[in-house]
Amino acid sequence: MPPGFQPSTGTKSWTRRELLRAGALGLFGLSMPGLIGPRAATLAGSKTASFGRAKSCILLFMWGGPSHQDTWDLKPEAPREIRGEFRPISTNVPGIQICEHFPRLARRVDKLCIVRSMTHDNGDHTPSTHYLLTGEPPPRDTDKRAQWPHLGSVLSALGHGRGPLPPFVSMRPKLPNEVPRFVEQSQGQFAGWLGPLHDPLTIDADPSLPEYRVGELTLQPEISVDRLELRRDLLATLDRRLDAFNPHFAALDQNHRRAFELLTSASAQRGAFNLDEEPRVIRERYGMNPHGQSVLQARRLVERGVPLVTVFWPNDGTKNVSVYWDTHSRNFTDLRTRLMPVADQALAALLDDLRERGMLDETLVIWTGEFGRNPRVGQRSSDAGAGADGRDHWAGCFTSVLAGGGVKGGYVHGRSDAQAAYPAENPVTPRDLIASVYHLLGVPEDQVLVDAGGRPQFVRPGKAITDLFL
Repeated sequence: MPPGFQPSTGTKSWTRRELLRAGALGLFGLSMPGLIGPRAATLAGSKTASFGRAKSCILLFMWGGPSHQDTWDLKPEAPREIRGEFRPISTNVPGIQICEHFPRLARRVDKLCIVRSMTHDNGDHTPSTHYLLTGEPPPRDTDKRAQWPHLGSVLSALGHGRGPLPPFVSMRPKLPNEVPRFVEQSQGQFAGWLGPLHDPLTIDADPSLPEYRVGELTLQPEISVDRLELRRDLLATLDRRLDAFNPHFAALDQNHRRAFELLTSASAQRGAFNLDEEPRVIRERYGMNPHGQSVLQARRLVERGVPLVTVFWPNDGTKNVSVYWDTHSRNFTDLRTRLMPVADQALAALLDDLRERGMLDETLVIWTGEFGRNPRVGQRSSDAGAGADGRDHWAGCFTSVLAGGGVKGGYVHGRSDAQAAYPAENPVTPRDLIASVYHLLGVPEDQVLVDAGGRPQFVRPGKAITDLFL
């Protein structure tokens, strides 16, 4: 963010003409603060009780596209080739049913806001991820600096977070002997046009392993704090000389300072990343597997002031099966044995843990994938196709789930049609879902940030869905 820039705090939406005018004024020495500051006085009267209710967010991203009609939105009355093999079960909220292979979550539906009418138009994994991580359609330019910034990057740019811990962390456990990591190619994971300063701290280490540690944030035993301080002073001198040549060096300089603060902050380092401090019973509650322990790591981070943590579903490296939630074949076998039990355990544990710690009301939890699966088993709807027991990609309709942080519990928003192919009522685009998330996190509707080219950009063009809020 340019020095001296203050984000908008007003309520009136800006027009394209106003944004262009704001950018032009900068050429004549007039700053954004002077242009938008007077609107601050009108903000208080426009906010609802749900605005800013969430102080942090844990985004559980089920990469690969979970089959919505086999998890959250079953169609028991449909023909077998549509309804599949699973049956719905009752939950602790009368009238709401979910899949039999989510038994723990079925007992916690009173905490869940289930959006069954999600929809967009891109059935390709890597660009469609951009929709759900940013709210915006993927740009034609695949360079990550041309992309829209991730939710966490926006919070970082707005100064959310406290202490030496990074404001945005991405958990992407990388497991040995796995197939190529498509998650690494997915768009929308980084700060995009906000620049590298607001990229996440990415953790690829597997937190379920005994040797788990975040290597970049571990001070080597042979290096004393005094020696580290000398290195920092030398590096800072070099960085200052390089800043004038490339703005990326300035971002690197700030990231170096943050890393040094974290390395020399024993309490933050010890408390945030040492899962061995957790009682064994708590670790086992989440599941002693890469996803479960990543979700536990996310809880420990938000507990210590990190505003947003994304947990990507890991590829467990199992051979000859569909990877991630991308069940082109073995849809029912993999959902029943490898996918749903782990997801069920981890999300249920997180909800309980947050509630027991008094954190659920101020922590927004999101469970989603980038799209859903084809309504008809074995039907081809993408270049990838589907086997006789699989479901292909499908963006026409899918389900996202929220909890805590100001959303209604025991509530279903929207409805899909009889085949779970398209929304039948209250369609929800990623843009509006992410606008709702921004609302809960206290980002105003007219929030503007400046991109790398000095142009002001709205960060939440969508419309918040007020029916989701308490």
